[in-house]
Amino acid sequence: MTFSFPWKIDRPEYRPRFGALEILKYIGPGLLVTVGFIDPGNWASNLAAGSDFGYALLWIVTLSTVMLILLQHNVAHLGIATGLCLAEAANRHLKALYSKTILLTAMAASVSTSLAEILGGAIALNMLFHIPILTGSILVLIFTLIMLFSNTYRVIEKWIIAFVSIIGLSFLYELSLVQINWPQAFLGWVRPSFPKGSMVIIMSVLGAVVMPHNLYLHSEIIQSRQWNLQDEKVIRKQLDYEFLDTLFSMFVGWAINSAMILLAAATFFKSGTPVQELPQAKQLLEPLLGGQASLVFALALLFAGVASTITSGMAAGTIFSGMVGEPYDLKDNHSRLGVTLSLVLATGIIFFISNPFQGLILSQMILSIQLPLTIFLQVYLTSSEKVMGKFRNPLAMRILLYAIAGIVTALNIMLYLSTI
Repeated sequence: MTFSFPWKIDRPEYRPRFGALEILKYIGPGLLVTVGFIDPGNWASNLAAGSDFGYALLWIVTLSTVMLILLQHNVAHLGIATGLCLAEAANRHLKALYSKTILLTAMAASVSTSLAEILGGAIALNMLFHIPILTGSILVLIFTLIMLFSNTYRVIEKWIIAFVSIIGLSFLYELSLVQINWPQAFLGWVRPSFPKGSMVIIMSVLGAVVMPHNLYLHSEIIQSRQWNLQDEKVIRKQLDYEFLDTLFSMFVGWAINSAMILLAAATFFKSGTPVQELPQAKQLLEPLLGGQASLVFALALLFAGVASTITSGMAAGTIFSGMVGEPYDLKDNHSRLGVTLSLVLATGIIFFISNPFQGLILSQMILSIQLPLTIFLQVYLTSSEKVMGKFRNPLAMRILLYAIAGIVTALNIMLYLSTI
């Protein structure tokens, strides 16, 4: 049986060798997604978890990462098997009223995501150089637009990999300065516990990991590795390679999120100091670990904010172009307009936010409202024989994915209700 995708005729055909070097070349798309769940919103949630409850809530990072692996692999599966991203597939296979409604809410969520990412970068600039938040937001916006409009996807991918590496190395350095109780940490990773007053933080950690824009983004960027889609064997090999990329990248994200909690547990929890704002964490680290440690913390936050703003802009371009049935391409006006709308609107909203920390909370609330629509849309499309053909989700996978969708949706609704 052969497969052809005439709406993707611009994708070059290539038959990979499937060797070890080819696997290394395939690493990349997953790391762009990883940036989305080590963004400033995650920093706030993880630092609160570690400073308030020590190692006890590490398990929620493990659980949320496992669920994220399954969801991200599933949405990448859609891109590989059909040649369509999630937004394009919704536009093609749903009635116009339904697809436009869902994708418009996804654009609103992308604006909310961009707001949090830009705000996080601005907070880091304020920590490092005492630049006012509004000025810092404009600087992050300008840098992001220059990066997106002046570089190809492959160049941006390399930049993002470098940013993620710097963030990871920064936390390795921070952890080298503290004494970690590794037996307690191991128990925290594998043993669920619900300390009194922890439910809001548990839900916020989970809600900050599974994000709507990442699901749209992954289904599009995975196609940068697209090979000859007329060969079923190649498609199946791609699915295997993509899973390795997703598994590796999500592990990196799990390690960095865990490192945030470990650092907070070994410093703030140990000293009995709760952390409620990101600048407060930097100020508290300085007397505990020295000025260099607080500087590295702020620099890592800056890289996290900038990198996640770039991927948030890409996701917005993907969603907007998908609404008109086109693939993401920054040479096309629809993709450019989607990117620009999301980032400029997000920056504009920041001017009306008097409390940056409350702004981060507001952005998470909006994401929690939209997330169920995106997850159920994804599972519906990947379970459809009309959309996926023989690559549709088998029954067991459909049950598992709908269960995950239900759990994530319920917890995000609880997060929303807990913040109003």
